Amino acid sequence: MRIILDAMGSDDYPHPEVQAAVQAAEIFGDEITLVGKQEMLEPLLAEINHKNAPVKIVHAAEVLEMDDKPSTSARRKAENSMAVCMELLKSGQGDAMVTAGNTGGAMANGLFRLGRIRGVKRPVLCAVLPVSGGHCMLLDIGANAECKPEYLVQFALMGSAYAERILGVTHPRIGLLSNGEEAGKGNDLVKETYPLLEESGLNFIGNVEGKELFGGEADVVVTDGFTGNVVVKVSEAIAKLIVTRLRDSLMSSTRTKLGGLLAKPAFADLRKDLDPAEVGAAPLLGIDGLVLIGHGRSDARALVSAIRQARQAVETGLLEAMRKMIAERLAASKETA
Repeated sequence: MRIILDAMGSDDYPHPEVQAAVQAAEIFGDEITLVGKQEMLEPLLAEINHKNAPVKIVHAAEVLEMDDKPSTSARRKAENSMAVCMELLKSGQGDAMVTAGNTGGAMANGLFRLGRIRGVKRPVLCAVLPVSGGHCMLLDIGANAECKPEYLVQFALMGSAYAERILGVTHPRIGLLSNGEEAGKGNDLVKETYPLLEESGLNFIGNVEGKELFGGEADVVVTDGFTGNVVVKVSEAIAKLIVTRLRDSLMSSTRTKLGGLLAKPAFADLRKDLDPAEVGAAPLLGIDGLVLIGHGRSDARALVSAIRQARQAVETGLLEAMRKMIAERLAASKETA
């Protein structure tokens, strides 16, 4: 399996990427392709790669910075590391790619270099959230601030494919994020999407509120990118607050310190469940290629997790499953018309 890693994506590039490439190559035994400025990568790789793990470098002359405007920089910086990664992917020189770079840049480069899966209106970014009893996919989390009902139906189709292939969920339960459980609740987008999801053939369970989302009552929850991004950012902040407050409380007295020592394994499990580095990256679904996007703050551990996710997406045939589901949906729509 051949995974391509954008070496110029994270806030601290290229150190986390080079470390992750070496570690992943050692763990999985696969060749990892690092894409970035050769003059920066070669000395760092020589310094880190003591066991001669199978890591190769492909030169990219330019870097997409976080403050670059995605739509214009994807064309003006034609040799940016993301673009080179995607050209390698498109030409069959890799099976999947991982970047911790600008999300908008990944979207723009993906549309420009790889295009969309046939029939997909808009690509979508998703997150896998820890919820009661397991995990839940939330999409969109930022790729499309403004959405139409048909976009959300396609998000549900692609999310269902991901939940089946990557999370191992049989017949995933699909929920529509709203401010009330009843069918008539929500804004115009929610109200117009509801009947379309009912007719989609998916396992649609209706509207879900925030409490159902984190209560584990749905496997896939769809919403517009503006709302989804707010949900993810707020949930991350709350999780961090809870862990910080709990740690401070446990350190407040000798008695609580002793109790904390006894409960340390449980707290370690909780921290692991809430740690974004355990997942590593979110897939950009709808692009005609396997593209996973990590957080700009990703360290080597997070990037290794992202590479693990990318390998799993390849192994389970995620891209082909999404192509098939979208094609079937289009065919059904034409028959109805």
